[in-house]
This record gives sequence, C-alpha cells and structure tokens, in this order.
Amino acid sequence: VVFIVIMKYLGNILWFLLGGFLISLVYFVVGFLYCVTIIGIPFGLQHFKMVGLSIMPFGKTFFAAK
Repeated sequence: VVFIVIMKYLGNILWFLLGGFLISLVYFVVGFLYCVTIIGIPFGLQHFKMVGLSIMPFGKTFFAAK
C-alpha cells in the first residue's frame, strides 16, 4: 500500500514537470476566454475543473453523473 502511494506522488511530480504545468496553463487560459462570453461560461467552468485534473492526474477517480 505504501508503494502505491509513493508511486502516485512520484508519477504526479514527473507529470507536472514534463508537461502537466503547460497543459493546465492552456486549460486555464482557454477557460478564461470561454468565460468572457455568456454562452461559453459552462464550457469555461468545465475547463477550470480540468486544470486540477491536468496538474495531478494520478490517483483521481471518475464517477458517472446521475
């Protein structure tokens, strides 16, 4: 169990350093640009959710919305 936790954090650090920061920056900028228009606000909010996922993707769990 400890090994899995260590690998999760190591994977997140490597992901962040090798491109996760750039991907999250792009999601943030595009989300901001979508929020400028009234029609684009829901899409911009979804992009802001993707910022957190793109920074640290390992260890996240997805659930279907009901």
